[in-house]
Amino acid sequence: MRYLPLTQIDRDAMLGVIGVATIDDLFVDVPEAARLDGPIHGLPMHASEMAVERHMSALSRKNLTAGDAPFFLGCGAYKHHVPASVDHLIQRGEFLTAYTPYQPEIAQGTLQMLFEFQTQVARLLGTDVANASMYDGSTACWEAIGMARRITKRGKAILSSGLHPHYVSVAKTMAKFTGDALETSAPTLGADTDIDALIAAIDKDTSCVVVQYPDILGRIADLKPLADACHANKALLIAVVTEPVALGAIKAPGEMDADIVVGEGQSLGVGLQFGGPYVGLFGCKEKYVRQMPGRLCGETLDADGRRGFVLTLSTREQHIRREKATSNICTNSGLCALAFSIHMTLLGEAGLRQLAAINHAGAVAAAERLSQVPGVELVTTSFFNEFTLKLPVEARPIVRTLADRGILAGVSLGRLYPGEDALANGLVVAVTETTTAEDVETLAAALQEVLA
Repeated sequence: MRYLPLTQIDRDAMLGVIGVATIDDLFVDVPEAARLDGPIHGLPMHASEMAVERHMSALSRKNLTAGDAPFFLGCGAYKHHVPASVDHLIQRGEFLTAYTPYQPEIAQGTLQMLFEFQTQVARLLGTDVANASMYDGSTACWEAIGMARRITKRGKAILSSGLHPHYVSVAKTMAKFTGDALETSAPTLGADTDIDALIAAIDKDTSCVVVQYPDILGRIADLKPLADACHANKALLIAVVTEPVALGAIKAPGEMDADIVVGEGQSLGVGLQFGGPYVGLFGCKEKYVRQMPGRLCGETLDADGRRGFVLTLSTREQHIRREKATSNICTNSGLCALAFSIHMTLLGEAGLRQLAAINHAGAVAAAERLSQVPGVELVTTSFFNEFTLKLPVEARPIVRTLADRGILAGVSLGRLYPGEDALANGLVVAVTETTTAEDVETLAAALQEVLA
């Protein structure tokens, strides 16, 4: 199709039809601070292709990338080793698209892959069923809250203080349009989770309780008492998993009677990629399947008795009347789901458990070493591959100083919770199979020097 740019007359006619004066009127819901007031600084208005390539290459060299430094960042996005075969397979011609075909039954390979992905996710999360993926973990979390509202006919969600603040932010944004009341708070810089406080907060108006597992500080809690309290009040328990590798070592939320389990699948098969695209995981109990957003692929037999795959359930607005749609989620992260599924297949159950064990052992060793630095206190006593340190000073300037030295030391809680002075000294450190003992020693030595 040829590209035919619009004239100003075309634009004016379109604006007149929809009833706004300018294009800017279409973006009034975007905060002013997030809008550009002119061209992007540093980019020329026009240039040759070669000049643009040189300019963009120069800009890229200013980045300190994950593979070029000791790397301890986490908080929802993790650096894991992705086998080369994953990238090779997802680039095959029959797979290299982000879209699920709109006549899905003719794409048996794509449907079979999504069917296998669903099976893997359901087993990983401990749920009866799983869908064919969501955009990412944060939007999956919001979709779960919306699903709980439809099931319980209630409009108040209690969000754990240990839920990732970015997930909370997405939920708050969406709740503006649905009227859901969200109860939120900042975490306490300590070893204990807020499970008891969540149980105490549940009442007859509660649709769901949302808890992260492990939480933003890396803490792990038994979710069964919380699930029991939710069900006693006819509310649902939603568990959020941002590090799926953890489920190779700790009990799946579905096994602790969570009703809906969602998460971010980036750790398996998908690189960091400067923040996306990622892949959302979504599973639930079978009795709630018709309220689940997104797509569900199923297995059947064709007219000749041969195994085949179909789009079994798709309660989204593109397939049924808009007012009956469960969600406006318009696609699934098909290519990232494929990468996830390939990586999971290569690992197998034994491989995932071994990978989880390596991650945990590395994190324990790192926590022991870093807590030996004078003035540094280990906050998290129960964790998988991510833990929180309390520094004797504000963590954010320390992180910047170490980044200038070529060490990506972790995520400061002051960055995640600006204005929360009680959290300012907190530093969340993640360790994976890609972290070496030399990396840990480099961080420990540098941390001791800058804190002296």
